[in-house]
Amino acid sequence: MVITEVNNKTAVKEFLNLPRKIYQNDPVWVCPLDTDTEKIFNPNKNHFHQHGSIIRWIAKDKSGITVGRIAAFVNEKKAYTFPEPTGGVGFFECINDTEVAIALFDTAQSWLKEKGMEAMDGPINFGENDAFWGLLIEGFTHPSYGMNYNKPYYKELFEAYGFVPSYEQITNHLEVNKPFPERFTK
Repeated sequence: MVITEVNNKTAVKEFLNLPRKIYQNDPVWVCPLDTDTEKIFNPNKNHFHQHGSIIRWIAKDKSGITVGRIAAFVNEKKAYTFPEPTGGVGFFECINDTEVAIALFDTAQSWLKEKGMEAMDGPINFGENDAFWGLLIEGFTHPSYGMNYNKPYYKELFEAYGFVPSYEQITNHLEVNKPFPERFTK
């Protein structure tokens, strides 16, 4: 396996297309718009670049097929508000392979250590926490746009690396094509 930095148009395309491969047979996955993903990495469109740094990588198997991706970032305004300097990881996508996941997490962790970070939080976003945030662990129903969605096995990949939940975010799902219960219409 080879992990390379995303630093050219070809690598950006592979970074963006990997989720399409991973979720190609998942009927409830909602593909984020490439422009929404890319604006996170664009210093002209994401003001967090003014007080932080970000990098991303893709992992390829021996055949040259992209099998994983991850981004790491340091938000200088937030990193030092924790008991230990904390950087973030996000945009994680990976085939169901612990070796690939650990290699991606190790790559991100090494970069964060170079930046002076002592802890790693994720999956989060280099920006506002209104999109690309969190790890879905139950309720794999059709998500709202902007809500993070992932394969059920991601929980095991994160736990295998030592990630533990720091807080729980709850979302709700309401079937709008069914009549509302009477208590909603009073």
